[in-house]
Amino acid sequence: EVQLQASRGGLVQPGGSLRLSCAAFDLALEDFAMSWLRQAPGKGREGILCMSSDDYTVYYEDSVKGRFTISRGTAGNTMFLQMNSLRPEDTAVYYCAADYKAYGSGCLSAGSYDYWGQGTPVTVSS
Repeated sequence: EVQLQASRGGLVQPGGSLRLSCAAFDLALEDFAMSWLRQAPGKGREGILCMSSDDYTVYYEDSVKGRFTISRGTAGNTMFLQMNSLRPEDTAVYYCAADYKAYGSGCLSAGSYDYWGQGTPVTVSS
């Protein structure tokens, strides 16, 4: 059974950094598009960055460009989200997702994914 399991988020001060990981079970991430999405209080779920399944291009939502990065572990079954220069507006529940059919910039769309990790809350506050 395919499962994605995200690490625990937490409370971070503004300007701080946090790295989330997402372990994949029964799924080889090198064959799949990967994405991190988030849902802020009172808002819909949005893709913030992703790596497409066709050419591994990384796409970013504008608000995280230059601050957040996505990567895949060398063993191929873990993805990471490195978040730097965190802002209060980054407060949200964060989700990892993977699917073999998320191509190009479509990998930012929540609708592209069948496989999801559980949400993990991140709070940026002093």
